[in-house]
Amino acid sequence: MDEFDKAYELFLQQQKLGATGARRERLDKIGPGEKLLLRILWHVFQSFDGFHLEYEMQSVSGVKLYIDIYYEPLGIAFECDGYVVHAELITRERFTFERMRIRSMAMKGITYIPFSYDELEKKAEACQAYLYMLLGKFESTAKSPAFMNLKIQERELLRYMSRLDRKFNARDAAQCLNYSTKASRDILRTMTAKQLIHPAGLGTQRHHYYELTDRARELILAMR
Repeated sequence: MDEFDKAYELFLQQQKLGATGARRERLDKIGPGEKLLLRILWHVFQSFDGFHLEYEMQSVSGVKLYIDIYYEPLGIAFECDGYVVHAELITRERFTFERMRIRSMAMKGITYIPFSYDELEKKAEACQAYLYMLLGKFESTAKSPAFMNLKIQERELLRYMSRLDRKFNARDAAQCLNYSTKASRDILRTMTAKQLIHPAGLGTQRHHYYELTDRARELILAMR
């Protein structure tokens, strides 16, 4: 067993701890395609820190969706698609569902990076080179002190709020993050303290709606 195999087995067991329901079933069925992709990711990142297998999220309509491999620090979804399942024998219903799933990721500010099984198996070096270029694209933004001081949830909310182009509330934040409304309110309070958002309207008891500040809009431009 080489160094990657040891890291992979440990990572897989860690991901299964506490996983329940559909996510646990999917983790028990991790196949060779995901392992090939994880091998390439491990060589590039030298660690599985920040990665999640079968990451659970919700669509705009509330349907549970899963991402093969999600890298939380940069909000990237990595996936391996086999030709037979994802192209040759795919049903119309599944094809439509996959398009909705990709749109849902885009709405949450997640960058979707798919690979085919064949290129992972036969062109591993080219896939690895692509990943280095992808990380280089994020590098200039990631080095910004203001960007680094934001939590991943705050970055996702800023992107989501900028797309809404209207006043937003805790329910909007909960939908974006797949958090409870209470937890979302806590994040909104923190973002208010950081001068990323400010209350909209004249309410004094509880702030129901918020707007982005000029500082937040500048950060959003820097994150693109």
